[in-house]
Amino acid sequence: MNSRNAVRASWRRLRDLLPGRADLATVRRSPGRDLLAGLTVAVVALPLALGFGVASGLGAAAGLATAVVAGAVAAIFGGSNLQVSGPTGAMTVVLVPIVAQYGPGGVLTVGLMAGLLLIALALAKAGRYVRLIPAPVVEGFTVGIAAVIFLQQIPAALGVPAPEGEKVALIAWSAVLDYAAAPTWPAVALAVGVAAVMLLGAKWRPQIPFSLLAVVVATAATVLAHLETPRIGALPATLPAPSLSFLEPSAIPGLAGAAVAVAALAALESLLSATVADGMTVGSRHDPDRELFGQGLANIAAPMFGGVPATAAIARTAVNVRSGASSRLAALTHAIVLALIMLAAAPLVAHVPLAALAGVLLATAVRMIEVGSVRVLARASRSDAVILVLTAAVTIAVDLVWAVICGLVVAGAFALRKIAASASIETVPLQEGDHHLAEHELLAEHIVAYRIDGPLFFAAAHRFLLTLSETADVRVVIIRLSRISAIDATGALVLRDAVERLEHRGIEVYLSGMRPEHGKALAAVDLLDRLRKEGKVFEATPGAIAAARGHLAEIGVVPGQRAETRGRAA
Repeated sequence: MNSRNAVRASWRRLRDLLPGRADLATVRRSPGRDLLAGLTVAVVALPLALGFGVASGLGAAAGLATAVVAGAVAAIFGGSNLQVSGPTGAMTVVLVPIVAQYGPGGVLTVGLMAGLLLIALALAKAGRYVRLIPAPVVEGFTVGIAAVIFLQQIPAALGVPAPEGEKVALIAWSAVLDYAAAPTWPAVALAVGVAAVMLLGAKWRPQIPFSLLAVVVATAATVLAHLETPRIGALPATLPAPSLSFLEPSAIPGLAGAAVAVAALAALESLLSATVADGMTVGSRHDPDRELFGQGLANIAAPMFGGVPATAAIARTAVNVRSGASSRLAALTHAIVLALIMLAAAPLVAHVPLAALAGVLLATAVRMIEVGSVRVLARASRSDAVILVLTAAVTIAVDLVWAVICGLVVAGAFALRKIAASASIETVPLQEGDHHLAEHELLAEHIVAYRIDGPLFFAAAHRFLLTLSETADVRVVIIRLSRISAIDATGALVLRDAVERLEHRGIEVYLSGMRPEHGKALAAVDLLDRLRKEGKVFEATPGAIAAARGHLAEIGVVPGQRAETRGRAA
């Protein structure tokens, strides 16, 4: 019976991730606007798909196949009506080392593994957790990725062969030295010209696809002037047949880390892009788990046609939204138009110079950096600035995965420090007012009440231990717990140690105002039950003060009757 229920639950979960009638109803709203938006995005995406395919190491055909196959699959099964997927600059940064170590088969295998991981994340409802990554980490690795993409294009922009190596900064510097030894102007002129046209044109008329116009003009100039520059090379006239050039299963363990990196990047960038799309429209909301599911299927399908791992593209998604798209028909149209271009214009695309595509990616890298966002985070606080710079530096020097890990660790450390600093312990005046002033002064000489504000957890607990342990020579300590927001095992242990140290010095300790949700942690360290048996746990502070007065009267420190409140302990 249990197994049958598990199967039913799994089927319901899978059914929730598949397209439904609501998606079809959305497609019917304004198909004309969606078709026009898809055509516009395809024009913008063409040079980017070619450029990112070349930058990944698998060639322009792989980039175009990714844009077609992954773009179509993600459009149908994704969780956003406005998302456009395909090869991206961030993904090429991760793929270059894989190509260098394992070859094209390694990239296809990693893409397939990453797709399966994304589907597993979708089934596990992990989409919402990706949103918890702090903004300085996201902005930092975006800056780092932009820098890596820029450095990767230096050899092609200079028209020199890419030097051997894995560190992009060293490769770029070696390319500069090679160019200085034998400088030529055609490649540099093409790359700088295309980048300048894109950057200036975007400010003048953002709605015009200057990237495609610049590449067309650069290609025509190269052909007419008979300039000797490296070209893209021949593209297949149709989408290649499903590829089976995957690595042997024995290589899979060695690729596990790379697959996790690709899956993490695809999840992060896709969900960030979907969030951006939601912010640009009214009433549009994406399903994060379904988006992971769609990206997983896209990354399984793309390698079958020789494509590289894909993710949602923020820039192309923004173009899609600004062009009036309202449903996933626009993204699907974009993929179909690119397929038609591959079918009809493959011989023409083969003449595109690599330097022109390098110019496209140089401009893309520059536009990836949101100067305003970086400035805001850098000014917000010193910790945010440190996280941003560290994440960007590790992205350039090591890789994206370690950059995100380092950024999260440092961000967590700063957050813990702020939380620990917000917690405090202070003495508070006795509030019981049924005794005379002289007696109140006498009680104040022998009773001290502490109030703990904020979380009592490992980052701040030992400070409380020192404070309580250094209590002056009094007879009773009352610890007020009502303002503790959270307590963990370390906090409970430290509180127990403080109580035992005070009791070892002959000081009575009473607890008051404990919240029910904190009882489990205190009970686990054998503190709560013992104090309750001894009648030292009270619901409110007045009861603890009355018990303290009774104890002082009992030992002859102050005059008075024996307290009757010991039996009223909580």
